[in-house]
Amino acid sequence: MANESLQAKMAAYTAKVEKAAAKNPERQNLVPNRLYTPLDLEAFDYERDLGFPGEYPFTRGVQPTMYRGRFWTMRQYAGFATAEESNKRYRYLLEQGQTGLSCAFDLPTQIGYDSDDPIAEGEIGKVGVAIDTLKDMEILFDQIDLGKVSTSMTINAPAAVLLAMYIAVAEKQGVSADKLNGTIQNDILKEYAARGTYIFPPKPSMRLITNIFEYCSKNVPQWNTISISGYHIREAGSTAAQEIAFTIADGIAYVDAAIKAGLNVDDFAGRLSFFWNAHNNVLEEVAKFRASRRVWAKVMKERFGAQSPKSWMLRVHTQTAGSMLTAQQPDNNIVRVALQTAAAVLGGTQSLHTNSRDEALALPTEDSVRIALRTQQIVAYESGLADVVDPLGGSYYVEALTDKIEKECWEYIKKIDELGGAPAAIEKGYIQREIQESAYRWQMEVENKQRVIVGVNQFQIKEKPAEGLLRVDASVGEFQKSKLAKVKAERDGAAVQAKLAALETACGDEHQNLMPFILNAVKTYASLGEICGVMRKVFGEYEAHVSL
Repeated sequence: MANESLQAKMAAYTAKVEKAAAKNPERQNLVPNRLYTPLDLEAFDYERDLGFPGEYPFTRGVQPTMYRGRFWTMRQYAGFATAEESNKRYRYLLEQGQTGLSCAFDLPTQIGYDSDDPIAEGEIGKVGVAIDTLKDMEILFDQIDLGKVSTSMTINAPAAVLLAMYIAVAEKQGVSADKLNGTIQNDILKEYAARGTYIFPPKPSMRLITNIFEYCSKNVPQWNTISISGYHIREAGSTAAQEIAFTIADGIAYVDAAIKAGLNVDDFAGRLSFFWNAHNNVLEEVAKFRASRRVWAKVMKERFGAQSPKSWMLRVHTQTAGSMLTAQQPDNNIVRVALQTAAAVLGGTQSLHTNSRDEALALPTEDSVRIALRTQQIVAYESGLADVVDPLGGSYYVEALTDKIEKECWEYIKKIDELGGAPAAIEKGYIQREIQESAYRWQMEVENKQRVIVGVNQFQIKEKPAEGLLRVDASVGEFQKSKLAKVKAERDGAAVQAKLAALETACGDEHQNLMPFILNAVKTYASLGEICGVMRKVFGEYEAHVSL
């Protein structure tokens, strides 16, 4: 009877909303244009469905006290030009109160080429810092104690090489590998699907990833061995549900590969982490975070039989949405990033990077980066959002939307399983097509003004050309090449060749873990390009799937 009464009230209310929306066409495309009540929740039972923070299935967060215990790690993704320049920026950020580093590498580094390779010409130091040898890594972390700082490195295809360099620098500082704390992205499947900085075919790439899992479980136990990334999937145009579904499907593939390689799931699963995008729709993003934790917990417990609660937890680093930054009226981006920050915090992120106002135009200036960092600090210390554990828990709308996104996520995972798993779905072009179609729908909505982007398709002003942008000088490339030449001239060439030969032999033996061989080569100052060149020789290179 109570439900019938509520249903009647809802019907009357919905009619009023629809009548009001009809008078304002701009609002007709927005969701929700209505009120959410217990009727929207399937078999809603507060204790059974939500539970408590820190308890399976972690809908409300992975820690019992969340930010009442400590704030999320505040990172700023940084790196440009040379190791010398980036080191200055890192130290500046740490002085400003940043609590973790997040390293951006230039494009040649990301795809395994040295700065003196012809293919690197014009790209050296442009979108991140150039790293050719261990010498560059030593300079990058000069006067930064790797035993005290948490470092995230956005590197994928050559992740094993950059991790080996980091371990070697720590050893030179007197910090043992078991004391290191941080993350490598190391997520190659999303490179094939959405981002493009791949080198090797899927099989040897998956081997390198599982080698890292195994090596770190024994030698670098506090290191997060992969950051399974939905960020770039969302940047490519996916929906919120697609972002978590395709990423969790990738995660399933990595766990499968590790188990098939002989690893015990509970030996490595607790060091897996995820990387989400924080988009503009605040409440949808909060629901996405909640749904993703619930799905991953069920995958790990029910599908893989993991026994440790740490293996069930989806721990996540978040970055605000670069694709939502506009070159028009860039100061508006400060507001966008603040809203995205609120979404990430309300969603329960463990780590956060906030984009800078000018990144749609150029690399961010120090002033812009400081504002981005201050955005996190204001949300942490002044907004009250971090004062309560899961402040939106029990919201009729947020809980209904969490259920909806979770349901869509499971439907995608089922489809991907039917196709043979994420690698097969990528090879068949399924995931790429889904992202492309979503991106097209978004763009059509913007062009038809069904979706308003302030300053872009509405509320435009006449603007002056932007001033004071950060530019990377062309001389950076020449300087980097001269440094590399000096290292090559001074190192023990015979030792380099011996370690590279040993690596080549190990690459041909599928039973060998390649991490020790890569680490040995790095310590002789073998370059990134030389090490990746050996692996290219043995493994070959990946050719992208073309959708017709």
